[in-house]
Amino acid sequence: MVKKVLVLKGGFSAEREVSLVSADGVEQALRKLGYEVVAHDWKTPDALLKVIKEFKPDVVFNALHGNWGEDGEIQGFLDVLQIPYTHSGLRASLLGMDKSLTKIIAEQNGVPVAQGEKMTFAQFKAKGTKLDFPYVMKPAADGSSVGVFIIHNQADLAQVNYDDEREILIEKYIAGQELTVAVLDGKALAVTELCAANEFYDYQAKYTAGMTVHKLPADIPSEVAKQAMRYAEVIHQALGCRAVSRSDFRYNPQDGVVFLEVNTNPGLTPLSLVPEQARFCGIGYEGLCEKLLASASFRCIMGD
Repeated sequence: MVKKVLVLKGGFSAEREVSLVSADGVEQALRKLGYEVVAHDWKTPDALLKVIKEFKPDVVFNALHGNWGEDGEIQGFLDVLQIPYTHSGLRASLLGMDKSLTKIIAEQNGVPVAQGEKMTFAQFKAKGTKLDFPYVMKPAADGSSVGVFIIHNQADLAQVNYDDEREILIEKYIAGQELTVAVLDGKALAVTELCAANEFYDYQAKYTAGMTVHKLPADIPSEVAKQAMRYAEVIHQALGCRAVSRSDFRYNPQDGVVFLEVNTNPGLTPLSLVPEQARFCGIGYEGLCEKLLASASFRCIMGD
């Protein structure tokens, strides 16, 4: 029986502040439910090992976001230690963070994706792209829409400030409604339409109160909603996600429902979409946290 929970938070990715807010909510919820909780701000493996040795947790609740938190690094570390942890394992986390690989897997499983290409920023500066304006430029591996640009013309390229060796994706811009679907324990919860004050649902729109209107359920035809939910379930299963994931889409009548990316460790802040969709389906925040704890496991190193 799970009694002691170590909540991992913070870290040093661009999503550190989001992680801290998510972890604060999780920590409060678990304490209300009677768990003994210690929160640890991730900095180094040695510091984490020290906390694990002293606290001896039954489960690690992974509230980290971005690099190290949802890219397979911390998952592999905990697999080696044979400590159960929440959210997806190493494989799904690694694949989900790599947007290019995720798109390949989605397309292989019948989910439409935006046309695009992957390259370093230096390669882009040298040869450009075969795509016409407008197109989307974003890091090949990052979360929370960090560093995403919509390029309408040559003047927009002046905004772009990647390092030359940074791997980026350049994708056809899909106009239309921005949709998101959370999947919990393999089943899609609902479809939310995101109406952002900015041009798209970027980092600022995600985590600034009042910047985005969440329409739940989305104002779309029922068959479109069913298709988006089915696609989200397909991606969740194809990547091997555990417990919860959230997939983002664009929809317009001409292109249909087009997959953009998946988040294998979505936020649990007051503005986050997974808790909102869970509430819509009758699952409160504390109940959601318990469901994530119940799904915690590790990849067996020996004899697997």
